[in-house]
Amino acid sequence: MSEAFRDREPSGDDKDRQLDGVREDSANALTTETGVRVEDTDNSLSAGERGPTLMEDFHFREKMTHFDHERIPERVVHARGAGAYGYFQVYESLARYTRADFLTDPGLRTPVFVRFSTVAGSRGSADTVRDVRGFATKFYTREGNYDLVGNNMPVFFIQDGIKFPDFVHAVKPEPDNEIPQAQSAHDTLWDFVGLQPETLHMMMWLMSDRAIPRSYRMMQGFGVHTFRLVNERGEGTLVKFHWKPLLGTHSLVWDETQKIGGKDPDFNRRDLWDSIERGQYPEYELGMQLVPESDEHAFDFDLLDPTKIIPEETVPVTPVGKMVLDRNPDNFFAETEQIAFHTANVVPGIDFTNDPLLQARNFSYLDTQLIRLGGPNFQQLPVNRPVADVSNNQRDGYGQHRVHRGRTSYFPNSLGSGCPYLGEAPYSHYAERVDGDKIRKRSESFKEHYSQATLFLNSLAGWERAHLTSAFQFELGKCETMAVRERVVEHLNRIDHTLAAEVARGIGVAPPATEEVANHGRSSPALSQANSVTDTIYSRQVAVLADEGVNAAEVLRLREALAAQGALVEVLAPHDGQLRAVDGQMLAVDRAMHTVASVVYDAVVVAGGADSAAALAEYGLALNFVAEAFKHAKPVAATHEGVGVLEAAPLPHLRMAGDGDPAAVVDQGVVTHRGGDPAEFHTAFARVLAGHRVWDRDTARVPA
Repeated sequence: MSEAFRDREPSGDDKDRQLDGVREDSANALTTETGVRVEDTDNSLSAGERGPTLMEDFHFREKMTHFDHERIPERVVHARGAGAYGYFQVYESLARYTRADFLTDPGLRTPVFVRFSTVAGSRGSADTVRDVRGFATKFYTREGNYDLVGNNMPVFFIQDGIKFPDFVHAVKPEPDNEIPQAQSAHDTLWDFVGLQPETLHMMMWLMSDRAIPRSYRMMQGFGVHTFRLVNERGEGTLVKFHWKPLLGTHSLVWDETQKIGGKDPDFNRRDLWDSIERGQYPEYELGMQLVPESDEHAFDFDLLDPTKIIPEETVPVTPVGKMVLDRNPDNFFAETEQIAFHTANVVPGIDFTNDPLLQARNFSYLDTQLIRLGGPNFQQLPVNRPVADVSNNQRDGYGQHRVHRGRTSYFPNSLGSGCPYLGEAPYSHYAERVDGDKIRKRSESFKEHYSQATLFLNSLAGWERAHLTSAFQFELGKCETMAVRERVVEHLNRIDHTLAAEVARGIGVAPPATEEVANHGRSSPALSQANSVTDTIYSRQVAVLADEGVNAAEVLRLREALAAQGALVEVLAPHDGQLRAVDGQMLAVDRAMHTVASVVYDAVVVAGGADSAAALAEYGLALNFVAEAFKHAKPVAATHEGVGVLEAAPLPHLRMAGDGDPAAVVDQGVVTHRGGDPAEFHTAFARVLAGHRVWDRDTARVPA
């Protein structure tokens, strides 16, 4: 290829010549956008000390103009997000299924950027709202950028993309008063649901604990659609993509999410950032459900229907590789905000199916980037720029960064030696025969909307089902129009009669008198979070409550034991600074208790020490820490005199350690220790902590 026709940035020699004679401190000296040094950026140029500002003050005008234009339109959906860089590595070659380079070379680490997000809220909304979460991954492969633009739920609300504007308008704040923000609990969303039964499977997921993840590090991801892999021989295999967090899939509880929204609206964003800064890198395993083309119609649902899953018991998920997120962005706007995903960003070996929602997304993503990022050159932004060479005849436009050389910008040409030319191993679409009349009609195979919603319900553990029922009652209870409530209950009765009756009683609707459709009884254990990872405390965060006179040795032993397993222990006290321990040594306080809350920790421990325990038993905030953690089914523990604080808290009757008891007593996830080997206490507490929550705990009588 002629060098004259390659996109070109200044070479190293060019840059050296440009920098000759420039002072070494230039990188830190304040300048205008043209590189002119500034003498004063606190005072505008004026005619005298009290005179008018002069328009010849080019620094003032440039600074103010840039500020006035530094906001860009936020994403219509997925506006609230957080991101990180990392890498992906396939376990073994998948050449049998795909020619994609990054999926066939086990020795290759492919750079990635992942953006996690909520869907409905604006950029300023809270992280912990009940919502779908985006899980979008950009692979910077040697063959070009590939975007796997997914969610933390494997299905979607609608079957055809033409309904997407309607769905989003329904779930967004109502247009007359712009209320409520980042919530689905309002009339217009549920009015839409009641009139569109295809939404019901997704609504089951949205009302489940999947909609309130503990963190992005403990959240699954799904490609949602059925895609197609294509190998070197042009043979296709249908595929569904799964991301599985190695820490397991875990969630918050609803009361907790609402409180976190006030205490720390950046909860999930902060968790992702801090874990990477600590070197506790989020890890996910990529899995694939692979279906031969010949089996496309072998299911009792349509693989092209995005409101359906393939149960893992029918087609297992094959682990194929691992992704590690190990670097935070340097600048949120330049990277996390400006990254542009597109479902149609594919590489050779990955292709589409005729899923009508996927086809619509292939149009919509590109279209929305044009207005958000100011024109067609957004792929040249650093976070979007591929590592593969870029060479084409596309020119000019807003934000053009490339300096194209030569006199030709068309194909074919002879004046430019035919460059850029059509090279080897290009992207080629899967050869699929398509014919039919031009019609507006949904396939008959898309018309069953209830059986997989029932499958999801049947797969839940008892506590998951209770949470889902409460979520329906909360959401529909916020609807002011009784007819909207009644219509949704009618649909729920086609999913499960008991569910419909329980929801109806909670929202003042007459329960259905008869069973509309019998529950088919099928389940898929893989859908329940009760079957997730519960054998690690890695990255879990534990609050230790203490005051003056604390037994510092106990605290330090506990911290050492838990840190050895990757947990983070913070000492909380009524004041910041240091505490004087019972033996006279000083113990550093990590946070003042009034600046945080139990809802941002995974567990609460009350330290020993007579004076410390006596003070905490009289400190309302400490008692609330304990009671709230207990109510949210979190592990709670205490050592020696600290047990008295648990007894002072408004908890139900529990069996707690006495002076003659063994090293650890565990009752409903409350671990107490008054004597014996501390290591036994540490082990017992870690075991409860690894379980995430104690879902069978009696919390009904504990104040909120």
